[in-house]
Amino acid sequence: MSSEHTSDRDARGRRAALFDVDGTLVDTNYLHTVTWWEAMRQAGHTVGMREIHHAIGMSSDKLLDRLLPRDRDRSQDGRISGAHKALYAEYFSRLPAVDGAAELLRTLAGRGWYVVLASSAPKDELAAMRAAIGADEAIGAALSSDDVKEGKPAPDLVGQALERAGVPARDAVFVGDTVWDMAACGKAGVRCVALLSGGIPPELLTEAGADEIYRDPADLLRRLDDSALGR
Repeated sequence: MSSEHTSDRDARGRRAALFDVDGTLVDTNYLHTVTWWEAMRQAGHTVGMREIHHAIGMSSDKLLDRLLPRDRDRSQDGRISGAHKALYAEYFSRLPAVDGAAELLRTLAGRGWYVVLASSAPKDELAAMRAAIGADEAIGAALSSDDVKEGKPAPDLVGQALERAGVPARDAVFVGDTVWDMAACGKAGVRCVALLSGGIPPELLTEAGADEIYRDPADLLRRLDDSALGR
């Protein structure tokens, strides 16, 4: 094969596995749902748990815009986000990793994938989740909401992850658990594998653009050779 037809992946020998973290590798989506509910309740807003749960995965500003009235006093948004952050921080020391999370990351790294965490969470929350996973040796890079101007479903975080990995979109696969992950990947041109560990119904993930769906990281690991991450 001539050099002009050699792909970037062939030239560098690198493929990138990009991962969302909340709900994908760490079982936090329902904790976020409850703590956002309480933070909004304290500010006088009544929002259903189902609506909150389906908004998890968006950046905080987009989540509030989706769930709260347009004519609200937006000067209170910072207080609501701060209350959520404080309530959720109480769980930092006991966040549970999703079954198979660490093993999946280690296996992919061992197979030559460059693993990047691309989380909508701020740096302190991401640090707590990394501690819960316990596979830092397999992680090549990690990005948080502090690294981008606009969070999911905008493609900024996925684009930054590609840049950090040093690969084009065609040589990357993203693993996430929400429709916002799928939307961000669609805009960035990256294949997206969905996990059901975040509690979102498979039909919604498929509609949002998921290429493949698995129960959780352990299920993906069992079927890895037949997945987008095995080819």
